[in-house]
Amino acid sequence: MSAVALPLPAGVPPALYPYQGKTLDLGGLRYHYLDEGTGDPVLMLHGNPTWSFYYRNLIAALAPRYRCIAPDHIGCGLSDKPDDSRYSYTLSRRVDDLDALIEHLGLRQDLTLVLHDWGGMIGMAWADRRPERVRRLVFLNTAAFHLPPTTPFPWPLWFARPALGSLLIRGANAFSAIAARTSCTRHPLSPELRAAYCAPYDSWAHRIATLRFVQDIPLRPADPGYDLVSRVAAGLARFRDRPALLLWGMKDFVFDGSFLDAWIGHLPQAEVHRFADCGHYILEDAGAEAVELIRRFLESHPLSGARP
Repeated sequence: MSAVALPLPAGVPPALYPYQGKTLDLGGLRYHYLDEGTGDPVLMLHGNPTWSFYYRNLIAALAPRYRCIAPDHIGCGLSDKPDDSRYSYTLSRRVDDLDALIEHLGLRQDLTLVLHDWGGMIGMAWADRRPERVRRLVFLNTAAFHLPPTTPFPWPLWFARPALGSLLIRGANAFSAIAARTSCTRHPLSPELRAAYCAPYDSWAHRIATLRFVQDIPLRPADPGYDLVSRVAAGLARFRDRPALLLWGMKDFVFDGSFLDAWIGHLPQAEVHRFADCGHYILEDAGAEAVELIRRFLESHPLSGARP
C-alpha cells in the first residue's frame, strides 16, 4: 500500500479533488482509492465512465463523521489502465478486486454501500458473498439485476458494442464526453466539470475500461457474467431487513423508472426519492439536496452494534 498522492490528470484542478489517495497493489497493478475521515465505514462505488471524482462532494459532507472509502476501478480514474493481456475486464474480476480492498482495509462489519451505475452490480455482487458485513444501502440510478422485462437495451449502449462504437469510444472518448454532457438535466455540468470527468480517459490506451464495461454487460444466458447477475438478483431479498435509500434521476435514459420500480420490488422497505427533472449523475444534478438526503438517512439509521 502507498499513501503517496498520484498526480492528477490534466484537467482536474486540485481544488475540485482535494484528496490524497492510496493505492493497493493487485498483482502489479495500482488500485487507487480514497480513504477519508473516521467512524463507521461508507464504501462508495462508481460506475462507467465516471471515477471517484463523482463522490467528492459526498465525501466532503460525510468525512467529519464517517470513514469514506471510494476506489477507482482498474482502468478508471487514478488506477492503472492495463491492456487485456494484463487484466480481465469482467464483473467477477471487479468483485475480486473489491474484496481484496475490503479485506486489506479490515472492513469486516458495519459497512454502508453507496452505489451508482455499474457500481451497483459490483457492490451487490460483493454483498452477495458477504451479506453479514452490510448494514445500510444507498442506490443511485443503478442496478443489480438483469434488464427489467419491459425495458429494451438502450440504443447508445448497443451502439458502443460494434466496431464503430469501439472506435468512437477509444478513439474520440465519445462515451465519457457524451455522458458528461447528457447525464445532468437540472444542472448541466460546467465545462470545468465535464473536463474533470473525462480527464483520466485521455488516450486510446486509457479508454479501455470505458469500452470493456459496456461490452461486459451480460444480455444473454451464454454471456460471461449472466449467471452471476442472476444469482445476485435472486439473493436481493436477504437485504430486506437493512435500511435502504433510493435516490433516482427520472430523466436517466438508461437506468430509468423501470429500474427504480424493480428495486422497489426487491427492497420494499427502501426510502425512495424521485427527482423528476434530474438525470443519471444524480449527485451532480440534485447536488446538495441529494447529499443532504444521504446524510439524513445515515443519521436516521445509526449502527447500534447489533448484527443483522
